[in-house]
Parts: sequence; C-alpha cells; structure tokens
Amino acid sequence: MRALRWDGTRLSLARDVPDPVPTAGEALVRVRLAGICRTDLEITRGYLAFRGTPGHEWLGEVVAAADGTWRAARVVGEINPGCGTCPACVSGLGRHCPHRRVTGIVGADGALADFLVVPLANLHRVPDAVGDREAVFTEPLAAAFEILDQVTAVAGARAVVLGDGKLGLLVAQVLSGAGADVVLAGRHDAKLTRARALGIRTGDPAPGADLVVDATGSPDGLARALALVRPRGTVVLKTTVAAEHNLDLAPAVINEVTIVGSRCGRFAPALAALADHAVTVAPLIDAVYPLDDALTAVAHAARPGTLKVLVDAGA
Repeated sequence: MRALRWDGTRLSLARDVPDPVPTAGEALVRVRLAGICRTDLEITRGYLAFRGTPGHEWLGEVVAAADGTWRAARVVGEINPGCGTCPACVSGLGRHCPHRRVTGIVGADGALADFLVVPLANLHRVPDAVGDREAVFTEPLAAAFEILDQVTAVAGARAVVLGDGKLGLLVAQVLSGAGADVVLAGRHDAKLTRARALGIRTGDPAPGADLVVDATGSPDGLARALALVRPRGTVVLKTTVAAEHNLDLAPAVINEVTIVGSRCGRFAPALAALADHAVTVAPLIDAVYPLDDALTAVAHAARPGTLKVLVDAGA
C-alpha cells in the first residue's frame, strides 16, 4: 500500500508498505479521508520521537473484521488503544492507559495511508446525516467537546479562546453552544474573517475572563492565558508542541488559577453535533489533496494562515 512515512529525519511517500493485518478484535479499514493536524507537523519537529505513518484524524470503511456486522461500515476511530485491563481502562479512562498506543503519534501507524488497523472497541459508525468531509473532523471536535467534560461552569462564563486555527474555531463553537460568552483571539486576518462568518466574535480580549482556552499551538500560549484569566478562573491547555517551555508559574499560584490539561475526547458528542449541524466544519477546509500528493499537502498545512488540509486516499 501507499503510506506517508516519517523516519525521524524526512517525510517520504512509500508505495510498497505491507498492508497491515488485523488480529483478533481489530478491523482493517480502508482510509477515505485523513486530516493533517498541528500534531502531525510537530512530529516532524521531533514531538514524542515518533517513527512511522502519521495521521490520527480520519474517516474510512471497514474492509475486514472478525465481527461481520462491521464490514462495509463507514467509521471513525478513537486514537488511544489501551490494554483494556489496567485500572485506567477498567474505569473508562482508556485514553490514559499507561500502556496505550496513540494512532499516528505513539507506537501505532496512522491514517495517512491506504489502510490502517483499528481495534473494534475504538470504532464508531458515522451517522448517515454526516458527510465524509464532516466526519473527518470527529477527532478534533471530540477534543473540543472534552472541555465540557472537564469544566462544569461553562454556561454564562466569559470565555476567551486563544488561537484562530482549526481547533480554536471548533472550541469557540462548542463553548458558544454550551452558553458561554466567547471571544476568539488570533493573528491571521483571513482566519478571523472566517470565524466571524461562523458567528464567532473576535477581538483583543481584556483581562478578567472566567475561562481561557489555549489553542495557539505556541509555547507562549499559557503565559498569555494566565495574563487574561481572572483570579480563581480556569485555563484549559490544548497546545502540544515539540519546543521546550520556559514559564513563570507564579501568576497561577498568586491568582489561584485552575489549570486543566485537555487532550482527546469522547467521539459520541462530536458525532451527534455533526449530525445535528450544531457545529460547522466545511468552511475550515482549505484544500484536499490525493494521497499521491501527501508531501505537498503537508507543506500546505504548514503554511501560516492555513486551516484544515485533507488527504483523499481514494482520489
């Protein structure tokens, strides 16, 4: 099969990668669409020392599974296969299994390829009301909804979202839908224009927010968030970067700020929101490339001001 490969030094499109073989409890999925995420770009800068095929945002079709009810199903998949037996997995927190792999990020090949293998337990059927180009946003949208599972006082909150990228625009929509008064702060006029077209208020936020979400993808995002949150407010961190952080945490202590690390989320709320058209994702797509042009797609995704770039494995 074809697969985009990262060897620690360079990306290349290989055309002779052996097809993955599912074991008991797994499915072989033919990838239809895969999204290029900021984390994929950070991998090429050394993030988590990953080697292999990146890509964790995807939509596909099951072509082989021991459980025949999954065959031909249009699916998306949660990205953290856990061991299933440790205390974290047993308590429903398989996303934090100490033995987990993470699709396209830690110990498991990802979706920038013709095929990938996914545990059946991680698969979700895509509702008929959700199109392919919407469904490929399920993973990042689930990460946005994760905030609602972690922060209870969202309705009526004064909220600031830092970062006008894909995740920032999804987070702003999710928080607005939950009743927060949201302002999105960014640095790219074209992205901010698209945010306003989605009904998101943009601007230069004043200090004193109840809730600040750092979705900047920048090492200095937390420092800016701490400058904007009120005493005893909450900062949610959505940024993962390969670069080292140098930060004075004294403001967090002095102002008794709650800092919440936030990563992956449950897929069910994201799929429901897409099916109900409660979140709009189509305007976030800047380009779609065939898998044969995956290297060009990655270069496009890395350009400043770009939102979502998709790779079509069937094109």
